[in-house]
Amino acid sequence: DLLFNVFPRMAEAVVSNAYTIRPKKDKFRPLVVKELIHKVLVEALKEKQFSTEGAKGLTKQLCDVIKERLKELQLPRYKYVVQVVIGEQKGEGVKMGCRCFWDSDTDNYAQDIFMNDTLFCVAAAFGIYYY
Repeated sequence: DLLFNVFPRMAEAVVSNAYTIRPKKDKFRPLVVKELIHKVLVEALKEKQFSTEGAKGLTKQLCDVIKERLKELQLPRYKYVVQVVIGEQKGEGVKMGCRCFWDSDTDNYAQDIFMNDTLFCVAAAFGIYYY
């Protein structure tokens, strides 16, 4: 009784177990996310010219916008990691790769590439189900 007199709100708290190890219906869909990324990149970069000084801020801005749009999908218990790389277009080849340790039933990723005369941009979004 003394504990509940000191901390009265603890007596009211009701906690339910949430041992959900698989999404009930909504999963991270790479095709939907790829379209989302494509729209963001085209809107933001169609008129842009490459600038070394502006690339850092632009990558952060693109990451934030993509992450916000992913949250609008309202996939419960999913956490997102977004990576954006912007480089100068000089006609040279670039190779990128990633490795992940995850559950292939629930986790996935999507990527899209945007290029114009002066820059290239690769954006990847990873959706990881939080157990």
